Amino acid sequence: MRLGHIDRIRAIAVLCMVEVHTAAIVPPQGITVGHPAAFVAAAFGGMAAPLFVTISGWGMYRSASRRAEEGHNSYQWARWIIPRVVLLCLCQLIVNISLNVERGGRFEWHTPGVLTLLAISAAICPLFVRTSKSLRSLAMLTLCASPLILGGNAGEDLSWFERVDAANVGEWVARLLWNGTYPVLPWMFFVILGTLLHDFAREPRIRERGIVLGVVATSATIVISVIEDVDWALTSGNAVLTFFPASMPFLVVSATFVVLLMRFLEGSEVSGGTPLMGGRLSFLEPAGRLSLSIYVAHFAVLGVVALVMEGEPRMSLVPAFAVTIIHTAIWIPLAALHERTIPWFSLEGLLRASQSSE
Repeated sequence: MRLGHIDRIRAIAVLCMVEVHTAAIVPPQGITVGHPAAFVAAAFGGMAAPLFVTISGWGMYRSASRRAEEGHNSYQWARWIIPRVVLLCLCQLIVNISLNVERGGRFEWHTPGVLTLLAISAAICPLFVRTSKSLRSLAMLTLCASPLILGGNAGEDLSWFERVDAANVGEWVARLLWNGTYPVLPWMFFVILGTLLHDFAREPRIRERGIVLGVVATSATIVISVIEDVDWALTSGNAVLTFFPASMPFLVVSATFVVLLMRFLEGSEVSGGTPLMGGRLSFLEPAGRLSLSIYVAHFAVLGVVALVMEGEPRMSLVPAFAVTIIHTAIWIPLAALHERTIPWFSLEGLLRASQSSE
């Protein structure tokens, strides 16, 4: 049985990803990093990817847990793992080609990205099912500290185009594991967070205690920002919270936001009631059920836009803002239309079909 609040969270996550990617490809003229519009766009981006990865981890873990309960053998696990890994890696390749740097885009064809991270997560998800909550919590804390452990190896000095490129296999592995856009260290932190949120679904007090601790830690990062007279959050550079590479304060603050949002939208659905606002937010659910397809498809659209824009800002603030909002919102009615007309035609449908004979 699908949970309405989970599909709504998936929708919010993928739509926020669409928003931040569109804002990056259609930047308004004359907007600097310090402009409020840039801060808002960066804030959505900063929270979108952690939410997307966490809810993806939740979903994979739920599926794997169900199969573990059914007593899957090695062959059945391979039938579950391999299609996911192959599909996610192919989707990453499609994303990279759609928005390739040679056509005004942001990626090299071989750039490891968030879908590569999820492919690795799918491959090891059966191990998470067999691992206790205590061990996974310890692993999550270790991943949270990994930016401190990695130090300069996390690629603080890498430019964007250095971060998405690799001159050889060794550099590609480094981008995949510790200094790319979404490397395993530390981004697996959010996948494991998703598994724990699944297991603690019926223990709201544990989650709420975590939220309180997270809010305290978030407040501390703001205080540090004020005392040290340094930016609180930047995509990269000298700030308390940084996305590239993901700093430890960023992991804590974004995880707090994710847990808070999930608890908020959940309502009483887990205990047999309804999600927040009942059916009034159900219009988001088709987009949530189509989140992977939307993620890949919006890059195809942005690839055409990037080719036209040639990597240069060509709009003033209001038109650029309008384009960003329209391109983000349009996927909601498109997903609803898709569900009514061709629900089988999607990446999600392809994955289901690959396992229909299990």
